[in-house]
Amino acid sequence: MMMKTTLIIGGARSGKSSYALELARKASLPVLFVATAGALDEEMKQRIEEHKRARPATWQTLEVQTYVGKRIRQEIGDARVVIVDCIALLVSNILGQHYSADNRTGELKTVEEAIEGEIGELIECFRKVKASFIVVSNEVGTGIVPADRMSRLYRDLLGKANQMLAQYADEVFLMVAGIPLAVKMSRSS
Repeated sequence: MMMKTTLIIGGARSGKSSYALELARKASLPVLFVATAGALDEEMKQRIEEHKRARPATWQTLEVQTYVGKRIRQEIGDARVVIVDCIALLVSNILGQHYSADNRTGELKTVEEAIEGEIGELIECFRKVKASFIVVSNEVGTGIVPADRMSRLYRDLLGKANQMLAQYADEVFLMVAGIPLAVKMSRSS
């Protein structure tokens, strides 16, 4: 198996996670599933359980909200395929740690640096770990301009993270109504 990094991006319920699972199953190799969601409320707990039921029991799961690249390197085990689901929640986790409505101005640069650092560390993990990576993220830049400052900041930061990942990735797929559209393909595909 040739190691590669695949970014799957799309809107909510576009089939991103399902396509990531399909790609990982096709590889027929040990999988590490990296979940960045936190169970903050009952609805989110139910969504997480739904996602867990969709994965084979033989796959290893790593639940981590930040420092994803570092934790993957620590927990990779025998996995040769790593799914990171999802970058949108990772960016939200970091934004929530560093940003408050009370003191916005001084924290903006800190938040940007934290997200760029996190994504940079994840890309470094892609380079160092001998595995294929399937990364899931949301595309939030095609809708209307959000009405409030924090939502606009989130959209902008996620857009930057997605650009960094797409630049590095061998393949990028845009999911539309459950259909993967190839945006960027590796030469060997």
